[in-house]
Amino acid sequence: MTRQTGLAALVFGAGTGSLATEIAASRLLAPYFGSSTIVWANLIGIVLAGLALGYWLGGRLADRRPEPRLLGWIVLAAALWVAMTPFVARPLLDATVSSLDEASAGAVIGSFFAVLLIFAPAIVLLGMVSPFAIRLAISSVETAGAVAGRFYALSTAGSLVGAFLPALVVIPLVGTQRTLLVTAVVLALSASLLLGRRVTVVAAALAALVAVPPGAVKAEPGLLHEQESRYQFIQVVERDDGRRLLSLNEGVAVHSVWREDIVLTGGVWDAFLALPPLLGRPLESVAILGNAAGTTARALGEFYPDAVVDGVELDPAVSSVGRRFFGMGDIPRLTVHDMDARPFLRRTDERYDLIVADAYHQPYVPFYLATREFFRLAADRLELGGILALNVASVPGDTSLLDGITGTLTHEFDQVAVWPALRFNKIVLAFDEPLAPDELAARLEDGPPRLESLRALLARQLVPVTERAERPWTDDRAPVEWVTDRMIVEYAASGGELDEDFLPTRP
Repeated sequence: MTRQTGLAALVFGAGTGSLATEIAASRLLAPYFGSSTIVWANLIGIVLAGLALGYWLGGRLADRRPEPRLLGWIVLAAALWVAMTPFVARPLLDATVSSLDEASAGAVIGSFFAVLLIFAPAIVLLGMVSPFAIRLAISSVETAGAVAGRFYALSTAGSLVGAFLPALVVIPLVGTQRTLLVTAVVLALSASLLLGRRVTVVAAALAALVAVPPGAVKAEPGLLHEQESRYQFIQVVERDDGRRLLSLNEGVAVHSVWREDIVLTGGVWDAFLALPPLLGRPLESVAILGNAAGTTARALGEFYPDAVVDGVELDPAVSSVGRRFFGMGDIPRLTVHDMDARPFLRRTDERYDLIVADAYHQPYVPFYLATREFFRLAADRLELGGILALNVASVPGDTSLLDGITGTLTHEFDQVAVWPALRFNKIVLAFDEPLAPDELAARLEDGPPRLESLRALLARQLVPVTERAERPWTDDRAPVEWVTDRMIVEYAASGGELDEDFLPTRP
């Protein structure tokens, strides 16, 4: 192999390694800090800063010591650091977030320093590769531009491979730990092109580490299952009282609850059971946008057995967990659709009595589920007299996120109301046809007897929305993440903590 070919292959391998490390880093961070825009901003920002520093250091070092073996040692050092990452990251992250399971505001600072300490050194080393390789490859000033262009094109091509292959294939197939180890092997083999065949022994040793079992990411008592899907980190835990809990990513919110002997949970899922009597007719069809492991669908099947339910869940792995651990496969009139909520509504021709939007990974609301365009689409998919119900997170004393959503809803629905069902969860109701207060109260007197206390709470606490947003949120502008992050940070700064509270239906 010629020196030019070896350098070109090394640049391609370094580009692959840098992006593969970034993608894997996002998956290592998600179980601890989530995958919010702030976490991604920290990750992307530090990676870009690390690459910039690497470019500068690589260029200076190449001018002082233009030695191919030195470049090989730099890439090998990056390979060893990447290989070490999954084994040191988890104990460090566990220590970092030991006090964050009850307050998610630490994601801002915690994820910043986690990326800086764990991933930045390897990124800096990989950033040194392109300018160093270009310096080695240039034989005359006349060809400098062509060499630089070719090498940066190879680096970018490698980055594309490093972005798509781990995200679409390797991480879902073998997990984050083994993805990082495979990345380290690729880098070590790239270094061997300049350091000789003896370095392939290092690559073989790193490949052998792939056989090391990953173990639990966030070990908890009663851990039944955990996995990394294409979309998120999934964990199922069983408590001493027999409850099974589904957590996603950082685990601040519980997304599904199951108990063998009862469908009522005492959580926000029960609130949706009080809504069907507001229709003034038997419930026949429901769409649950954000079905998770089927907690709401299972309860609807018991209290409203004649209703047909379409459960929409983005992640097929979550649906699989629901069937395996949460009894979702035993719900007779439930059809699960593994796709995103808004495309599902756009493609379906069905009309529903009740649409439940619980696709929010608390406390974050996907911006495209909080806009006029989405609410207009939901209104088009309601039967006459139907209801749209949204689960919106909030913190005591701050209604900015709630106000943005309700103010936008008023542009598409004639009647909007809020039920402050729980301390951190508000149920927002949008009615296809306005209901007078006395008619609303009369309808809530009917329904399953076991839910009487819940309906009474709804009748007593439901508050009409009168404020119409002057600038409603749209697909073009919906500052959901900014509003949510500010809400969390200000609440945490005031000493607030995220804890559990319950509806009166708790068994």
